[in-house]
Amino acid sequence: MTNRKSHISGSSSSIYEEGSNKSLLNRRKFIGGLSSAALALTIVPRHVLGGSGFIAPSDKITLAYIGTGTQGLRELLPLLKIPELQIIAVCDPQKEAIGYFDWSKNGLRNEIRETLQNPEWNPGGDNTIPGGLNNGKEIVDTYYSKFRNGEITGSCRAYTDFRELFEKEKGLDAVKVMTPDHLHGLIAIAAMKRGISVTTHKPISNRLEEGFRVIEQAKTSKVTTHLIAWDSNGSMEQVMNWINQGAIGSLKEVHNWSNRPVWPQYPTLPTEQPQIPKGMDWDLWLGPEAERTYHPCYTNMVFRGWYDFGGGSMADMGHYSLWTVFKALELENPTIIEPTYSHVCGFRDSTAFQVQNDFSFPFASSVRFKYPAKGTRPAVDLIWYDGGMKPPVPDELYEDNKELPAEGMMFVGDKGKILAGFHVDDPRLIPEKRMSTMPALKEVKKEKISGFQQFIDAIKSGKQCPGNFRDAWTLTEAVNLYAIALRAGKILKYDANKRTITNFPYANKYLSREYRNGWSPESI
Repeated sequence: MTNRKSHISGSSSSIYEEGSNKSLLNRRKFIGGLSSAALALTIVPRHVLGGSGFIAPSDKITLAYIGTGTQGLRELLPLLKIPELQIIAVCDPQKEAIGYFDWSKNGLRNEIRETLQNPEWNPGGDNTIPGGLNNGKEIVDTYYSKFRNGEITGSCRAYTDFRELFEKEKGLDAVKVMTPDHLHGLIAIAAMKRGISVTTHKPISNRLEEGFRVIEQAKTSKVTTHLIAWDSNGSMEQVMNWINQGAIGSLKEVHNWSNRPVWPQYPTLPTEQPQIPKGMDWDLWLGPEAERTYHPCYTNMVFRGWYDFGGGSMADMGHYSLWTVFKALELENPTIIEPTYSHVCGFRDSTAFQVQNDFSFPFASSVRFKYPAKGTRPAVDLIWYDGGMKPPVPDELYEDNKELPAEGMMFVGDKGKILAGFHVDDPRLIPEKRMSTMPALKEVKKEKISGFQQFIDAIKSGKQCPGNFRDAWTLTEAVNLYAIALRAGKILKYDANKRTITNFPYANKYLSREYRNGWSPESI
């Protein structure tokens, strides 16, 4: 058991100021060292007070939820039901549910209604799509008071600035980060510096140098970290069995293609100057990025299309598919990054021209990474595709009278090919006749415990969990080099040891960001 800090117990102690796993464990060790006689005199059995399965407030993991946009709210809902978790604060620079976008008009609203068991619930604001700080706080408080009354103490607090949250919420155990990409790294660094465990959505950062700093901080920190996208990665076991058996000869290429983007992307900067939505702190939303006029096409679900705020399609989806590929093949230290991308044309003064920009991702692209040989594995090219681009249909599929699916993965050797789903699911040697000579595929058992539950369990034990930041560098490096190559529009030669572009020095400016005053990793 732990005395869960001043925001619950009404008392404070310096042992909790760092909010670290160490303080959590030390407290439990201290309680565990008390004599059984003393405990008998002072503690009423928990089941007497709260019933079977009751978890005392002092035993709960406390979490701050940072980012309450549409996806933030969607992922907030299942966490409300976790007995050993209490969400004690929410944070977002936009208060009102105004101007949000989503994949369906009423889907998220209906999920919230079902969770709260209130068929009349509406988000307020413009009463269109839920989102924002007020919705986040209301959902947490309503659920806890309605379904966990007597178990949860205190009201969820609301902040527009995560820096203020970290200043005021002493002894916090963990944060979940659901903001736009440009804030992931800074919030993670700020949390780890304070001994707070972090789970975040992809990417770790949309700048290579900042991502490197996050991962180095994680390596020296004792807190638990978790990158949410790891949970969706498939198994490489069957693919590696075939590769190691020589079923496709020497591996040469890995192809991974996505149907993203499925959001608008903009080839030119907006020129309109709409009013900032009521209750939105635009300066806080920008965070470390340069000042500019507010426009809704920068925000919410469309931020990924901008180099400043997002990481593009590979940062969005590559974390779900490629983590286990990188690990199994030990892909590291790429030497060449080769971009191919679409362009947009327009008219100016009655003359056609090709739009050139370094502020938004192209509508479609493919990027080739050349990885050197390692051990017995030969050199391998990894090629990412998005925007409807795919590798050429292999001859083996012509034989089967099939085409490549909308999303997928393919491993190409000098003697054959393996075709799989986007998450390396359902791998098959092609053409189909090759599978008839193979033994039945071994069923791969998926981990039944959710990634978030593993994160919570790891915090309790003071350990790391699968999908932690420490293992994420090679993929973090790749998704940021993808963006840099597209932004520079050049084939890049890369020195992985120095994290430097060697053939076009001007591209090195894209490795990091120029932080606004008060937003650097040092000051955060």
